[in-house]
Amino acid sequence: MKSYLEEYKSKLITAEKAASMVKSGDIVNYGAFNLKPIAYDEALGARAGEPGLEKVYIKLSGQMPPAPHVLLKDPEMKTFQVASWFFNAQDRYFGDKGILDFLPLNYHDTNQMTYRKDRSPASRRGDFWVAQVGPMDKHGNFNIGITNTDAYVKAMEAPCVIVEVNETLPRCLGGYQEFVHISMVDHIIEGPNRPLHDTGEIPSASPEETKIAELIMEEITDGCNIQLGIGTMPNAIGMMIANSDLQDIGIQTEMFCPAMVDMYENGKVTNANKYYDQYKTTYTFALGNKRTYDFIDDNPRLASCPVEYVNAPQRVCMQPKIISINNLLEIDLLTQACSETMGLRQVSGSGGQLDWVSGAFDSNGGKSFLAFTSTRTRKDGSLVSRIKPILTPGAVVTTPRHSIHWIVTEYGKVQLKGLSVWERVEEIVKIAHPDFRDELMAEAAKMGIWKRTNRRPL
Repeated sequence: MKSYLEEYKSKLITAEKAASMVKSGDIVNYGAFNLKPIAYDEALGARAGEPGLEKVYIKLSGQMPPAPHVLLKDPEMKTFQVASWFFNAQDRYFGDKGILDFLPLNYHDTNQMTYRKDRSPASRRGDFWVAQVGPMDKHGNFNIGITNTDAYVKAMEAPCVIVEVNETLPRCLGGYQEFVHISMVDHIIEGPNRPLHDTGEIPSASPEETKIAELIMEEITDGCNIQLGIGTMPNAIGMMIANSDLQDIGIQTEMFCPAMVDMYENGKVTNANKYYDQYKTTYTFALGNKRTYDFIDDNPRLASCPVEYVNAPQRVCMQPKIISINNLLEIDLLTQACSETMGLRQVSGSGGQLDWVSGAFDSNGGKSFLAFTSTRTRKDGSLVSRIKPILTPGAVVTTPRHSIHWIVTEYGKVQLKGLSVWERVEEIVKIAHPDFRDELMAEAAKMGIWKRTNRRPL
């Protein structure tokens, strides 16, 4: 059997040497989420302000700590322009400072924007792909399954591929494109082996979130295939499933999250009712605590796959009884849903929400739920309704009204498919906080989308 050790040694360079290859106008794609490079980023960030180096474009996504040095070292953006495909808390901090841009996308489109030359200009694919990877195995493979998403395709298409080895990364098995081979790699950095960021224990759900979870649980039956989004509420539903009497649950999800470990350990997950990937949990990235990462390490019951394999609506709908659960920030009386901005402020991203809303509805027996608490609390303690006459000016429509299936708050759940505008007003106001219902109906009348008349009951 061929030994790849000599090839490995020949490609080994320092982070500083790798960062020195970047020149003005280059595009550098960082690995997403847990694959963001550490040593390379520090070395590249150290070049901020270097005479003659400018307009270097860095693309990242949902960056995990530590904060990118290309942002920390260049707050005036003299050298680097940095943008993210998905905002988390750290991204929001830099976005609020005006030094981090946002890249909108449907998550399942990610790879097509890279390899389909007719879908995106070649210049947007980038000059470098740089990412953390697991240690090379005896076959010359570096594991990238912790954030499979678009990593393999980026490595295939990039003119220069630089990997930063982190021996603490879990080895994620069971799917495909969960590795890059040394033959695809131009340069290797041996990184600081920093452990993955631990998100801590699952936060306790509020009473309102618990009520929402209970309402959705009423719709989940034996043999359903579950997708959970990011946040406390989806994890709360996962914990309820783990502690329920449900059987033969499957997991088909973009993100593998901590509650899914409990679902497995309590014997709820068999994946027996899947059309494809039967008896395996399919995911495209994982975020969580050390317990989560220990669970996915070397676990062949899980399948790490590229994002279009997991998220493309035409694939999601092939699985029966998909239950998709995602968060909202606000919704208006026209039932346009915003899940990513507060006015003009970017706080999250569209991610795969529309992928799952569409795919779950088309699934045989499937249901899509967009869930949120009916109000938020201002700093002065006053309540603001998240159901609004119109979306906050500047807010982005993440999920259009014609795609929405179920909406859930702590005051109930409503199914909007097939309803008229007038009927949607009636339904959405039913699940608003009681203090705002009369005001919302009055606003709907002013807008000309509702009036009191002899209407057929819903």
